[in-house]
Amino acid sequence: MDNMLLLAMGLSFILSFLFALGGVGAAIALIPALSSFTLLPLQTIKPIALLSNTLSMTGATINNIKNKRLDWKAGFPIIIASMLLAPVGAYSSKFIDKNILIFLFILFLFFSAGMMLFYKKQETYNEQPFNKLYLIGVGSFAGALSGLLGVGGGSIIMPLLAMKGYNSKKVATITAFVVPFSSFTGFLAYISIGKLNYQYLLFCSITAFIGGAFGTIVMQKYTKPKVVKKILVVLLLIMAVKMISKLI
Repeated sequence: MDNMLLLAMGLSFILSFLFALGGVGAAIALIPALSSFTLLPLQTIKPIALLSNTLSMTGATINNIKNKRLDWKAGFPIIIASMLLAPVGAYSSKFIDKNILIFLFILFLFFSAGMMLFYKKQETYNEQPFNKLYLIGVGSFAGALSGLLGVGGGSIIMPLLAMKGYNSKKVATITAFVVPFSSFTGFLAYISIGKLNYQYLLFCSITAFIGGAFGTIVMQKYTKPKVVKKILVVLLLIMAVKMISKLI
């Protein structure tokens, strides 16, 4: 096992752990991290990030189901829409210049960091029923973006649902429920494209699953949401600056 693979496994574990503390998948940080510290091309990194997202957030969802925290009715419309649009986004990435994709990803990093830093989530439940058309729209947008950029879509789903006034913990459980589905359908699309490194895919996914499961446990028992949010914002901004320097 070479040093670069060990480094990739370490990054998968650490980032999956940290982002599980915030209730979202680590693909958004894993892509620029692997792009910066390995020799893998972007189209090969994206399926690794998507499968890592799938496994790390599956562990979080299983925990939420066991503890009866999940709103199934709100989750399914987003899942269906995101699963339909994620492959479309993945196939579209074949026809977009690499530098444009990197630029879009940088914008997405800044957007996600800004939402975490400045948006104030309401801490009370919105008793009105979820608007299904709105949920489908959120799922469609998140799914297409997930496939195009190789992210899980959680950083889009969470703020868009939170802006409707729903309790942040309820939104986090719905997001963790949706992300594995949108990530996995995007991953399947990349299998058909044929841009896979099976060694990195296997070992990084395993370490991501362990990191995500461990992060979920720590989040529920020990962490303060404000501290976690600040850590994630710093990570996202570092990744954005790193990718800007690479683009230049």
